Amino acid sequence: MSTRYPFTAVVGMDDLRLALLLNAVSPAVGGVLVRGEKGTAKSTAVRALAELLPAVPVVAGCRFSCDPASPDPGCPDGPHEAGPGAERPARMVELPVGASEDRLVGSLDIEKALAEGVKAFEPGLLADAHRGILYVDEVNLLHDHLIDLLLDAAAMGFSHVEREGVSVRHAARFLLVGTMNPEEGELRPQLLDRFGLTVEVAASRDPEQRVEVVRRRLAFEDDPAAFAARWADEEAALRGRIVAARALLPQVTLGDAVLLQIAATCAAFEVDGMRADIVMARTATALAAWAGRTEVTSEDVRQAALLALPHRRRRSPFDAPGLDEDKLDETLEQFKGEDPEPEPDGPDDGGPDDGGPGDGGPGGGGPDGGGIPPQGDGPAPEDVPAPEEAPVPEPAPQRAGAGERAAVKAAEPFRTKVLSVPGLGEGAAGRRSRARTEHGRTTGSTRPRGALTKLHLAATVQAAAPHQKARGRTGRGLVVRRDDLRQATREGREGNLVLFAVDASGSMAARQRMSAVKGAVLSLLLDAYQRRDKVGLVTFRGRDAEVALPPTSSVDAAAARLEQLPTGGRTPLSAGLLKAHDVLRVERLRDPSRRPLLVVVTDGRATGGRAAGDPVALAARAARLHAAEGTASVVVDCETGPVRLGLAGQLARELGGTAVTLDELRADAIAGLVRDVQAGQARHAAQTNRRAA
Repeated sequence: MSTRYPFTAVVGMDDLRLALLLNAVSPAVGGVLVRGEKGTAKSTAVRALAELLPAVPVVAGCRFSCDPASPDPGCPDGPHEAGPGAERPARMVELPVGASEDRLVGSLDIEKALAEGVKAFEPGLLADAHRGILYVDEVNLLHDHLIDLLLDAAAMGFSHVEREGVSVRHAARFLLVGTMNPEEGELRPQLLDRFGLTVEVAASRDPEQRVEVVRRRLAFEDDPAAFAARWADEEAALRGRIVAARALLPQVTLGDAVLLQIAATCAAFEVDGMRADIVMARTATALAAWAGRTEVTSEDVRQAALLALPHRRRRSPFDAPGLDEDKLDETLEQFKGEDPEPEPDGPDDGGPDDGGPGDGGPGGGGPDGGGIPPQGDGPAPEDVPAPEEAPVPEPAPQRAGAGERAAVKAAEPFRTKVLSVPGLGEGAAGRRSRARTEHGRTTGSTRPRGALTKLHLAATVQAAAPHQKARGRTGRGLVVRRDDLRQATREGREGNLVLFAVDASGSMAARQRMSAVKGAVLSLLLDAYQRRDKVGLVTFRGRDAEVALPPTSSVDAAAARLEQLPTGGRTPLSAGLLKAHDVLRVERLRDPSRRPLLVVVTDGRATGGRAAGDPVALAARAARLHAAEGTASVVVDCETGPVRLGLAGQLARELGGTAVTLDELRADAIAGLVRDVQAGQARHAAQTNRRAA
């Protein structure tokens, strides 16, 4: 068994370590979401926490880790008789991003269930993680249906497996920890809310602290056992403190004054629902127990708010998580209850300094307080920062050059209707276009290629029925063999690649028009975020086009690029379309199942570029490249004024797509973008046939 990096040897990361320890004290807090750049020891700290958790008493031989003191009466391996049981170390189970639903919740042997009526159940990762830690690295890349199953189990404390009338239920209570890099896309707000606490982590900019990180990591890699032995005393002390805090937790009181502060804080920051209030109350209680107190203080409430509220007050993916600490302090002071009368010549009892977090409390570094020393992390080799590989580098401010105008702010984004790609795809699960998926409505059946995951019961019975006499059926049971099983084919929704090609030339430079254009694109980006799409951004102006943002799942990065986009110069429309064609060609090689949607934002004018020849003819030729490959497309016509040339409409016809005017976008009719792409492609095909005839 490999030696893990010690938790107490992690340098810095006070908020991360505090949040993890509070959940170790009180799993009811609801888990931790860790957001941060790569190479910041997120995974190292989470894996190290498992070594600090106390051993777990279990029923011997139970695959579901039942507590011998109170075994689950519905355990599939039960019933169990109460007894002494055995002990095993607390587990940390990792959920891979590419895991299947069966791997997560477990699977039933459908053949035995139909033929013998036996519930042959193979436990999944949720059963393995019961009474331990379930860790999801890159949780923002996990498929939506897996996240829903995961968070439902975390909220209810059990997992249900239902397959064609066969049902298995088992306990699944675990500490849920997820890590993510925001550059690779955000979690939906409703999923963010299901994590109890969230922390932001970043690599230290202090050279001395960075040196200490490297020194400890190298020492650990040279001799892991010796390095762990050096920290054994600190690990044992911290493990004992967790046990003591767990024992003290039931005795902690949450007074009415503190509850009022919690409610007032959640109301002041306009968080949705009541989950935030409950999580803050549990976190403040855990903070008091961790500090060795039986009464919650205002400082506990403040610390709980900093951990529990930042991710709950986001209103859109373009809002950075965070909390106004001045507003927090004002709210706490306004609703602060009367302090108890102090003893004569004595200190004020119950104040925030009385055993609070800064005095040997959570995150405290004093040796007498038993806190975690402010030391740091040992990032795993794969976690070492590599800035040159960052998929979404920080955008550099763009200066307006000769003939250019500085970037203008975008208008307020608005709600859009559904953009969709025609036909039936097979891409990654999402919420945009029709596709064959693991989840959705059943449309037919087929023979399973591998393991059976979704049984089509009627088709299976139909396949087995003609052979019952030959198989010697005598009783009521159906004799089912492997060849009879049929897999259900289902239709759901997929995510697409939405590639924006935005005209930033001088003809688009009017401030009011460009502001409206940016607002429309932001609206589409918000829609792409909600529908789990990848997005990319190509801009063209002057003499050439550039890829402002390669295809990514981070719509906030696309919004940042768009916000800083200056305008001016000529209109190299053909260069923009060819650059978009190159991007889509590369993406088809990388991810052939993800279908693209091209959105061209322009007034349709073409006034030259690097290529020689008629700009309009070159643009038409580039557009026909997209049409020949069947790329679904739409042109957002930004031409304004009483006299219109209709060039954007001509471009849409060459692309085989549709066009919508800027006025229609401003009227919240943006759905016209791809209202009927298929009809547009049909019209284009008919025109092509007439020309050929």
